Amino acid sequence: MSLERPIDPDPYSFLPAVPEFTVTSTDVADGRAMSKAQAFDGMGADGQNLSPQLSWSGFPETAKSFVVTCFDPDAPIPGGFWHWILVDVPADVTELATDAGNRSGQNIPAGSFHISNDMGERAFGGAAPPPGDRPHRYYFVVHAVDTEKLGVDESASAAVVSFNLAFHTVGRAVITPTYQH
Repeated sequence: MSLERPIDPDPYSFLPAVPEFTVTSTDVADGRAMSKAQAFDGMGADGQNLSPQLSWSGFPETAKSFVVTCFDPDAPIPGGFWHWILVDVPADVTELATDAGNRSGQNIPAGSFHISNDMGERAFGGAAPPPGDRPHRYYFVVHAVDTEKLGVDESASAAVVSFNLAFHTVGRAVITPTYQH
């Protein structure tokens, strides 16, 4: 079975335009391959499942909180694959340490919480593209939000979070590393 598919456009290009701000990382770089540290630790991926360090700046003054996500639009399924959804990060937080998204939930900022990723975990789920598939893009996005609480709880789906973000995002910062197994 061949996994040859056309490269999808930037999934965020379909959303309403918002001001951009800056996100950087000591662990991943835009357009560069991630290490096994950010690969999943199961399903044959043999990684460490560490969410990358992320820092952001230059966001709109109207930001009252942040949502941090990781999305793989290159997964061989129609809707892409959600690897991380961290909601209600307080506005005074501008950095997440390496492994902040771990399964214990102890390293996330007070008041924030994880939504289940497409692996069924409330945590960061590392890269796990099918062996032999082309490099996948991992969109790590910091969404600046105009409200302190997005209005969802831990039972929300990634789709519901994304829907609410469409109406509350006042700025977006994106860093897109890749990974190939």
